[in-house]
Amino acid sequence: MIAALADLKLVARVSEELNVTQPAVSKQIAELEKIVGVPIVTRDRNRLFLTEIGQRLANHAKQALNQLDRAAFDIEAMAGGISGAVTIGAVSSVAPSLLPAPIALFKSSTPQASISVKDGHFVELLPELQSGALDLVIARIWQPRELSGIEQLRLFEEPVVVVAGRNHELARNSEIEWSDVVGFPWIMPQANSVARHAVDALFAENGLTPPANTIASLSLTLNLALLEALPALGLMPKRLAQSHAARGDIVTLPLDTRGFLSDVRCFWRRDQAETNQALAFFLKCLQKTTEGEETIPIG
Repeated sequence: MIAALADLKLVARVSEELNVTQPAVSKQIAELEKIVGVPIVTRDRNRLFLTEIGQRLANHAKQALNQLDRAAFDIEAMAGGISGAVTIGAVSSVAPSLLPAPIALFKSSTPQASISVKDGHFVELLPELQSGALDLVIARIWQPRELSGIEQLRLFEEPVVVVAGRNHELARNSEIEWSDVVGFPWIMPQANSVARHAVDALFAENGLTPPANTIASLSLTLNLALLEALPALGLMPKRLAQSHAARGDIVTLPLDTRGFLSDVRCFWRRDQAETNQALAFFLKCLQKTTEGEETIPIG
Protein backbone atom coordinates (compact mmCIF):
# COMPACT_ATOMS: atom_id res chain seq x y z
CA MET A 1 0.00 0.00 0.00
CA ILE A 2 2.69 2.51 0.97
CA ALA A 3 4.52 1.91 -2.30
CA ALA A 4 1.34 2.80 -4.22
CA LEU A 5 0.79 5.83 -1.99
CA ALA A 6 4.27 7.13 -2.82
CA ASP A 7 3.40 7.09 -6.51
CA LEU A 8 -0.30 8.03 -6.51
CA LYS A 9 -0.56 10.44 -3.52
CA LEU A 10 -4.36 10.21 -3.35
CA VAL A 11 -6.23 7.77 -1.10
CA ALA A 12 -8.95 7.45 -3.75
CA ARG A 13 -6.43 6.49 -6.44
CA VAL A 14 -4.64 4.05 -4.11
CA SER A 15 -7.92 2.36 -3.19
CA GLU A 16 -8.82 2.08 -6.88
CA GLU A 17 -5.39 0.71 -7.80
CA LEU A 18 -5.43 -1.90 -5.01
CA ASN A 19 -9.19 -2.59 -5.25
CA VAL A 20 -9.84 -1.81 -1.58
CA THR A 21 -12.01 0.80 0.13
CA GLN A 22 -10.70 4.25 1.04
CA PRO A 23 -11.31 3.64 4.79
CA ALA A 24 -9.16 0.50 4.48
CA VAL A 25 -6.30 2.57 3.05
CA SER A 26 -6.64 5.14 5.82
CA LYS A 27 -6.68 2.35 8.40
CA GLN A 28 -3.47 0.84 7.02
CA ILE A 29 -1.77 4.24 7.17
CA ALA A 30 -2.83 4.62 10.82
CA GLU A 31 -1.58 1.11 11.64
CA LEU A 32 1.80 1.79 10.04
CA GLU A 33 2.13 5.05 11.96
CA LYS A 34 1.30 3.19 15.17
CA ILE A 35 4.02 0.60 14.41
CA VAL A 36 6.79 3.13 13.64
CA GLY A 37 5.65 5.60 16.28
CA VAL A 38 5.82 8.68 14.05
CA PRO A 39 3.73 10.16 11.21
CA ILE A 40 4.49 8.72 7.79
CA VAL A 41 2.29 11.13 5.79
CA THR A 42 1.41 14.81 5.77
CA ARG A 43 -1.82 16.11 4.28
CA ASP A 44 -2.34 19.03 1.91
CA ARG A 45 -6.05 19.32 1.07
CA ASN A 46 -6.95 15.97 -0.49
CA ARG A 47 -3.37 14.93 -1.29
CA LEU A 48 -0.99 12.92 0.88
CA PHE A 49 2.77 13.34 0.95
CA LEU A 50 5.18 10.95 2.59
CA THR A 51 7.39 12.20 5.38
CA GLU A 52 11.08 11.36 5.24
CA ILE A 53 10.43 8.20 7.28
CA GLY A 54 7.41 7.38 5.12
CA GLN A 55 9.53 7.68 1.98
CA ARG A 56 12.14 5.36 3.49
CA LEU A 57 9.40 2.80 4.23
CA ALA A 58 8.07 3.16 0.66
CA ASN A 59 11.55 2.53 -0.74
CA HIS A 60 11.88 -0.67 1.31
CA ALA A 61 8.38 -1.75 0.22
CA LYS A 62 9.26 -1.24 -3.46
CA GLN A 63 12.46 -3.26 -3.01
CA ALA A 64 10.47 -6.07 -1.41
CA LEU A 65 7.91 -6.04 -4.25
CA ASN A 66 10.70 -6.13 -6.82
CA GLN A 67 12.25 -9.12 -5.05
CA LEU A 68 8.88 -10.91 -5.07
CA ASP A 69 8.51 -10.22 -8.79
CA ARG A 70 11.99 -11.56 -9.38
CA ALA A 71 11.20 -14.65 -7.33
CA ALA A 72 8.09 -15.23 -9.45
CA PHE A 73 10.24 -15.07 -12.59
CA ASP A 74 12.75 -17.55 -11.16
CA ILE A 75 10.06 -19.97 -9.98
CA GLU A 76 8.27 -19.84 -13.34
CA ALA A 77 11.51 -20.58 -15.18
CA MET A 78 12.47 -23.41 -12.83
CA ALA A 79 9.00 -24.96 -12.78
CA GLY A 80 8.74 -24.80 -16.56
CA GLY A 81 12.19 -26.25 -17.08
CA ILE A 82 12.85 -23.59 -19.70
CA SER A 83 15.80 -24.33 -21.93
CA GLY A 84 16.55 -24.01 -25.63
CA ALA A 85 17.74 -20.89 -27.45
CA VAL A 86 16.65 -17.41 -28.46
CA THR A 87 18.18 -15.60 -31.43
CA ILE A 88 17.64 -11.85 -31.47
CA GLY A 89 18.20 -9.31 -34.21
CA ALA A 90 18.54 -5.72 -33.01
CA VAL A 91 19.39 -2.38 -34.56
CA SER A 92 22.56 -0.81 -33.21
CA SER A 93 20.76 2.29 -31.92
CA VAL A 94 18.74 0.14 -29.49
CA ALA A 95 20.88 -2.85 -28.47
CA PRO A 96 23.41 -1.18 -26.07
CA SER A 97 20.84 0.56 -23.88
CA LEU A 98 17.91 -1.87 -24.09
CA LEU A 99 19.22 -5.44 -24.16
CA PRO A 100 21.56 -5.79 -21.13
CA ALA A 101 18.75 -5.70 -18.54
CA PRO A 102 16.40 -8.30 -20.12
CA ILE A 103 19.33 -10.56 -21.04
CA ALA A 104 20.63 -10.40 -17.45
CA LEU A 105 17.16 -11.25 -16.07
CA PHE A 106 16.72 -14.04 -18.62
CA LYS A 107 20.11 -15.66 -17.98
CA SER A 108 19.91 -15.42 -14.19
CA SER A 109 16.53 -17.21 -14.28
CA THR A 110 17.30 -19.70 -17.07
CA PRO A 111 21.07 -20.37 -17.08
CA GLN A 112 20.52 -23.49 -19.17
CA ALA A 113 18.99 -21.50 -22.05
CA SER A 114 21.23 -19.82 -24.60
CA ILE A 115 20.83 -16.45 -26.27
CA SER A 116 22.52 -14.83 -29.25
CA VAL A 117 22.27 -11.31 -30.65
CA LYS A 118 22.86 -10.12 -34.20
CA ASP A 119 23.29 -6.46 -35.20
CA GLY A 120 21.68 -5.17 -38.35
CA HIS A 121 19.07 -2.82 -39.72
CA PHE A 122 15.38 -3.61 -39.92
CA VAL A 123 15.25 -4.17 -43.69
CA GLU A 124 17.78 -7.01 -43.47
CA LEU A 125 16.60 -8.44 -40.13
CA LEU A 126 12.90 -8.73 -41.03
CA PRO A 127 13.36 -11.41 -43.75
CA GLU A 128 15.43 -13.47 -41.30
CA LEU A 129 12.60 -13.22 -38.77
CA GLN A 130 10.08 -14.28 -41.39
CA SER A 131 12.23 -17.25 -42.45
CA GLY A 132 12.75 -18.41 -38.85
CA ALA A 133 16.49 -17.63 -38.75
CA LEU A 134 15.72 -15.07 -36.03
CA ASP A 135 13.22 -15.48 -33.18
CA LEU A 136 12.86 -11.81 -32.32
CA VAL A 137 13.71 -8.43 -33.88
CA ILE A 138 13.99 -5.16 -31.96
CA ALA A 139 14.11 -1.96 -33.96
CA ARG A 140 13.26 1.70 -34.21
CA ILE A 141 10.25 2.16 -36.43
CA TRP A 142 9.32 4.88 -38.89
CA GLN A 143 5.78 4.86 -40.22
CA PRO A 144 4.56 1.70 -38.37
CA ARG A 145 2.47 -0.83 -40.28
CA GLU A 146 0.97 -4.26 -39.77
CA LEU A 147 3.07 -7.23 -40.95
CA SER A 148 1.41 -10.49 -42.00
CA GLY A 149 2.02 -13.30 -39.51
CA ILE A 150 4.12 -11.05 -37.28
CA GLU A 151 3.24 -9.85 -33.78
CA GLN A 152 4.67 -6.54 -32.63
CA LEU A 153 4.87 -4.81 -29.28
CA ARG A 154 5.68 -1.16 -28.65
CA LEU A 155 8.27 -1.06 -25.86
CA PHE A 156 8.85 2.67 -25.36
CA GLU A 157 9.64 5.95 -27.09
CA GLU A 158 13.11 7.50 -27.03
CA PRO A 159 14.13 10.49 -29.13
CA VAL A 160 17.06 10.42 -31.52
CA VAL A 161 19.29 13.51 -31.25
CA VAL A 162 21.98 15.13 -33.40
CA VAL A 163 25.49 14.86 -31.97
CA ALA A 164 28.92 16.30 -32.74
CA GLY A 165 32.45 15.91 -31.43
CA ARG A 166 33.32 18.00 -28.39
CA ASN A 167 35.59 20.28 -30.45
CA HIS A 168 33.15 20.81 -33.33
CA GLU A 169 32.64 24.45 -34.33
CA LEU A 170 28.91 24.12 -33.57
CA ALA A 171 29.47 22.54 -30.16
CA ARG A 172 28.95 25.74 -28.18
CA ASN A 173 26.16 27.25 -30.27
CA SER A 174 22.87 27.57 -28.39
CA GLU A 175 20.83 28.30 -31.52
CA ILE A 176 21.26 26.16 -34.63
CA GLU A 177 19.09 25.74 -37.71
CA TRP A 178 18.95 22.68 -39.94
CA SER A 179 20.37 24.79 -42.75
CA ASP A 180 23.50 25.29 -40.59
CA VAL A 181 24.31 21.56 -40.50
CA VAL A 182 23.61 20.25 -43.99
CA GLY A 183 27.07 21.23 -45.31
CA PHE A 184 29.02 19.16 -42.78
CA PRO A 185 30.00 15.50 -43.19
CA TRP A 186 27.33 13.21 -41.72
CA ILE A 187 27.61 9.73 -40.24
CA MET A 188 24.48 8.04 -41.53
CA PRO A 189 22.57 4.75 -41.32
CA GLN A 190 22.99 2.34 -44.22
CA ALA A 191 21.61 3.61 -47.55
CA ASN A 192 18.77 1.07 -47.88
CA SER A 193 17.68 1.09 -44.25
CA VAL A 194 14.45 2.36 -42.69
CA ALA A 195 16.52 4.75 -40.58
CA ARG A 196 18.20 6.28 -43.65
CA HIS A 197 14.85 6.86 -45.35
CA ALA A 198 13.63 8.53 -42.15
CA VAL A 199 16.71 10.80 -42.03
CA ASP A 200 16.22 11.82 -45.66
CA ALA A 201 12.58 12.61 -44.92
CA LEU A 202 13.57 14.71 -41.90
CA PHE A 203 15.83 16.90 -44.06
CA ALA A 204 13.07 17.18 -46.65
CA GLU A 205 10.59 18.29 -43.96
CA ASN A 206 13.02 21.10 -43.16
CA GLY A 207 13.14 22.11 -46.81
CA LEU A 208 16.62 20.70 -47.40
CA THR A 209 18.27 18.14 -49.63
CA PRO A 210 19.92 15.38 -47.54
CA PRO A 211 23.69 15.80 -47.09
CA ALA A 212 25.84 14.47 -49.93
CA ASN A 213 29.00 14.11 -47.84
CA THR A 214 28.16 11.00 -45.83
CA ILE A 215 29.74 7.99 -44.12
CA ALA A 216 27.47 4.96 -43.62
CA SER A 217 28.33 3.16 -40.39
CA LEU A 218 26.53 1.06 -37.77
CA SER A 219 29.54 0.85 -35.42
CA LEU A 220 29.22 2.97 -32.28
CA THR A 221 32.95 2.69 -31.56
CA LEU A 222 33.86 3.82 -35.06
CA ASN A 223 31.27 6.59 -35.06
CA LEU A 224 32.62 8.07 -31.82
CA ALA A 225 36.14 8.01 -33.26
CA LEU A 226 34.93 9.68 -36.46
CA LEU A 227 33.19 12.44 -34.50
CA GLU A 228 36.51 13.08 -32.78
CA ALA A 229 38.61 12.97 -35.97
CA LEU A 230 36.30 14.86 -38.37
CA PRO A 231 33.96 17.88 -38.22
CA ALA A 232 31.20 15.34 -38.70
CA LEU A 233 27.69 15.14 -37.28
CA GLY A 234 25.68 12.06 -36.44
CA LEU A 235 22.55 10.71 -34.81
CA MET A 236 22.30 8.90 -31.50
CA PRO A 237 19.56 7.77 -29.07
CA LYS A 238 19.05 10.34 -26.34
CA ARG A 239 20.15 8.19 -23.39
CA LEU A 240 23.26 6.97 -25.17
CA ALA A 241 24.10 10.54 -26.21
CA GLN A 242 23.67 11.75 -22.63
CA SER A 243 25.97 9.01 -21.37
CA HIS A 244 28.76 9.86 -23.82
CA ALA A 245 28.27 13.61 -23.35
CA ALA A 246 28.74 13.14 -19.58
CA ARG A 247 32.12 11.53 -20.34
CA GLY A 248 33.07 14.50 -22.51
CA ASP A 249 33.12 12.48 -25.74
CA ILE A 250 30.41 14.37 -27.65
CA VAL A 251 27.87 17.18 -27.43
CA THR A 252 24.19 17.18 -28.35
CA LEU A 253 23.12 19.92 -30.75
CA PRO A 254 19.87 21.87 -30.11
CA LEU A 255 18.01 20.68 -33.20
CA ASP A 256 14.40 19.49 -33.24
CA THR A 257 14.28 15.97 -34.68
CA ARG A 258 10.47 15.94 -34.40
CA GLY A 259 10.36 12.57 -32.68
CA PHE A 260 11.48 10.66 -35.76
CA LEU A 261 12.58 7.06 -35.16
CA SER A 262 11.57 7.37 -31.49
CA ASP A 263 9.20 4.37 -31.57
CA VAL A 264 11.01 1.23 -30.31
CA ARG A 265 9.24 -2.08 -30.98
CA CYS A 266 9.88 -5.81 -30.91
CA PHE A 267 8.62 -8.25 -33.53
CA TRP A 268 8.16 -12.03 -33.50
CA ARG A 269 6.32 -14.70 -35.49
CA ARG A 270 2.96 -15.68 -34.00
CA ASP A 271 3.71 -19.39 -34.17
CA GLN A 272 7.16 -19.08 -32.57
CA ALA A 273 6.10 -17.80 -29.15
CA GLU A 274 3.68 -20.73 -28.81
CA THR A 275 6.33 -23.38 -29.49
CA ASN A 276 9.53 -21.76 -28.19
CA GLN A 277 9.44 -21.53 -24.39
CA ALA A 278 12.70 -19.60 -24.27
CA LEU A 279 11.34 -16.94 -26.62
CA ALA A 280 8.09 -16.63 -24.65
CA PHE A 281 10.06 -16.18 -21.43
CA PHE A 282 12.46 -13.65 -22.97
CA LEU A 283 9.47 -11.59 -24.11
CA LYS A 284 8.30 -11.50 -20.48
CA CYS A 285 11.78 -10.40 -19.39
CA LEU A 286 11.77 -7.70 -22.05
CA GLN A 287 8.38 -6.39 -20.96
CA LYS A 288 9.37 -6.51 -17.29
CA THR A 289 12.55 -4.52 -17.73
CA THR A 290 10.92 -1.85 -19.91
CA GLU A 291 8.00 -1.19 -17.56
CA GLY A 292 7.92 2.50 -16.67
CA GLU A 293 9.89 3.49 -19.77
CA GLU A 294 6.95 4.14 -22.06
CA THR A 295 8.22 7.61 -22.85
CA ILE A 296 11.68 9.11 -22.49
CA PRO A 297 11.15 12.88 -22.63
CA ILE A 298 12.36 14.79 -25.66
CA GLY A 299 13.32 17.86 -23.65
